[in-house]
Amino acid sequence: MQRERPQNIVSSQNFLHDAGLVARLLDQSTISPDDLVLEIGPGKGIITAQLAERCRMVVAVEKDRELARRLGQRFADFPNVAIHAADFLDFPLPRCRYKVFANIPFIGTNAILAKLTARPTAPDDTYLALQKEAAASLLGQPAESLSTVLLKSWLDVSVVHGFRRTDFVPAPGVDVVMIRLRQRGPPLIDRTDDQLFRDFVVYGFTAWRVSLRATFDRLFGHQRFSRLVQEIGVDPAATPTNVQFDQWLRLFEGYKATLHAQAGGRVAGSEARLRQLQERRWKIRQLSGAERPPCRPPLGLSKNQPTRCLNT
Repeated sequence: MQRERPQNIVSSQNFLHDAGLVARLLDQSTISPDDLVLEIGPGKGIITAQLAERCRMVVAVEKDRELARRLGQRFADFPNVAIHAADFLDFPLPRCRYKVFANIPFIGTNAILAKLTARPTAPDDTYLALQKEAAASLLGQPAESLSTVLLKSWLDVSVVHGFRRTDFVPAPGVDVVMIRLRQRGPPLIDRTDDQLFRDFVVYGFTAWRVSLRATFDRLFGHQRFSRLVQEIGVDPAATPTNVQFDQWLRLFEGYKATLHAQAGGRVAGSEARLRQLQERRWKIRQLSGAERPPCRPPLGLSKNQPTRCLNT
């Protein structure tokens, strides 16, 4: 008896069908003839075909092996198109500069974003079609999160297009937008302060105290902290998610200005401790036989191991 084929990615992905729409989106992007572009979940190749005409190299990663086989046949005569039958989450990212343009499967949004926003292998520029709710979360709406504050210090996040549901086949049951993630040049936090900033923000979000005052009073000193929050317009009784990104930047500048050994020791290593906690929880999940979670570390805390530049 023939073994039933597992459910493939077609059943969980909504494909764009208008080549003209794809062309307009690419016209508005920064994709150029010198670029290496990574495409995630190319499906039937409507984006792949246009990328092949616009950039130096297209690396398309398709999880569904049957779709990958058909893509391989379709683009067999395109020397600048490489089709890989692989799970993107297990696929090595290039060390060289590259960009991403993709209509990703919605079910894998969190994990894909975590991988693409991990240093040092993050792309220069990224364009992704994803659910509107996921885009809002990435923008820090309606509230900031640990992930969004860490990301915004070095990535500019924006919505560049709103799709109609009929732009896809099958039509999704949710609204879809295209977001752009662009590396800031230079980042808002100087590289020499990057780890200190990350530790400061992680400490602020993971101190498990009821308010900013309870978390930061001892770091700044009561009077300094009271003056600072008044200057930047933050309620000292607020929680970390109620603090806007630009206010986090001001808090950090205030922290640097009042930094002393005791406070530095309390904050230093906060990100590393969070990573260790995540790894322990991940190992427990593995030992218990639990399914792989949608995203191991929180967005912005993931780290990739770079590999050589993809030339084929």
